[in-house]
Amino acid sequence: MKFVAFERAKQGTGASRRLRITGRTPGIVYGGAGQPQLIELDHNALWHALKKEVFHSTILDMEFNASTSKVLLRDVQMHPFKQLVLHIDFQRVEADTKLQMKVPLHFSGQDESPAVKVDHCLITHVATELSISCLPADLPEFIAVDLSGLKKGTSLHVKDLVLPAGVSAVTRGKENPVLVSVVTPAAEVAEVAAADAAPAAAGKAGAKAPAAKAPAAKAPAAKAPAAKK
Repeated sequence: MKFVAFERAKQGTGASRRLRITGRTPGIVYGGAGQPQLIELDHNALWHALKKEVFHSTILDMEFNASTSKVLLRDVQMHPFKQLVLHIDFQRVEADTKLQMKVPLHFSGQDESPAVKVDHCLITHVATELSISCLPADLPEFIAVDLSGLKKGTSLHVKDLVLPAGVSAVTRGKENPVLVSVVTPAAEVAEVAAADAAPAAAGKAGAKAPAAKAPAAKAPAAKAPAAKK
């Protein structure tokens, strides 16, 4: 994807505020052999570009001073409540240097999986993007995730993914994070819990029932006093 950037002469809070009033967004480009480059972009064009997934997850062609360079979007600062981009950061890309990037996960086949089609389970997407490491030429726009094989009681982990050639996952200390989990319907969980609780409740009721008391023996009748002779 291509975008146009212009040289920014001034920096500072006041200069950036005046720039935004004119419909431009201040930015900066880091990395590479050169010094950080101050740039400005047309706000409306940038606003529409940010709505596209490809602008966030692929290498971009930046036209600047009649030349084109490869960059990655690294940070966007938005206004708290206005539809306004306050500042944007890019990083220069070198062909022979590996980069780390978050790319979106595109899920498919969920409705055809046994977990949904047969057992009517719920599929929860624990993660919607994945951090990867690769050379710029190997950077994928997204990673396809096939969920058609999911079964009840299972989950999908990072190691279950088939990553493109030259791409490796970055898990940052987590050995094998969960990406998708299969959740049993709440009604079924309640039925199982009730079935398990029934025998226990019956046992407790039997234990608490008092033993029947044997009828008390009748006291012998009192004898009448003997008559005096």
